[in-house]
Order: sequence, then structure tokens, then C-alpha cells
Amino acid sequence: MENCLFCKIIAGDIPSAKVYEDENTFAFRDIAPQAPTHVLVVPKKHVSSVAACDELDDQTLAACLKACKKVSELEGLTNGFRVVSNCGEDGCQSVPHLHFHVLGGRKLTDSMA
Repeated sequence: MENCLFCKIIAGDIPSAKVYEDENTFAFRDIAPQAPTHVLVVPKKHVSSVAACDELDDQTLAACLKACKKVSELEGLTNGFRVVSNCGEDGCQSVPHLHFHVLGGRKLTDSMA
């Protein structure tokens, strides 16, 4: 998608702090981290959100979760981490490209709201 921020990051048109990449996914540091470790994992194929994940093949969708695990290993999150995907306006999704936040590096709060 030509105007998508994350598609531009994946293409290298916008710089990012890459953490991990494979044939299906790209992971980079969030520019406004909410935890000591805050990495975004995105599929290279554009799809707007979890609500549209039927547009991805099962291999790509599974690759996103496996990339979250790989990021946790690379970042040394041995005591745990959180994976979050915001969906739509009420879910506070700020970029309309499916992405998973990998958060860790400290004890996170119990609150999810």
C-alpha cells in the first residue's frame, strides 16, 4: 500500500531501528516506547489489522507470532513479555497495518485497559 507508514518502513523508504527480519515479517523498535523493550512486528504483506487477518495466508500469520518469540529471545526477555495488537479506532490502532507490540524489560502492570 503506497501511503502506509509501515509499508514504507519495510521498503526502506523510511528509516527504522530494525531488530529482526525474515521472508514474511519485519520487526523494528517503536519510536514512542511504552516499556524498556518495545518492538513492533509486522507482516511484509499489507493487511490493515487483526480484523482483516483472513487476507493473510496461515504461514504468514504464524510467522508473525514466531517473529514475536524471536524478538523476545534477541532482546533477552527471559522473564516474560507481552504481545499486543490494537485493532480499529476503539482499540486505539494508530497505523492501519497489522502489527504486534512486543513489550518487556520490566514487570508490566496487571491492567490491560
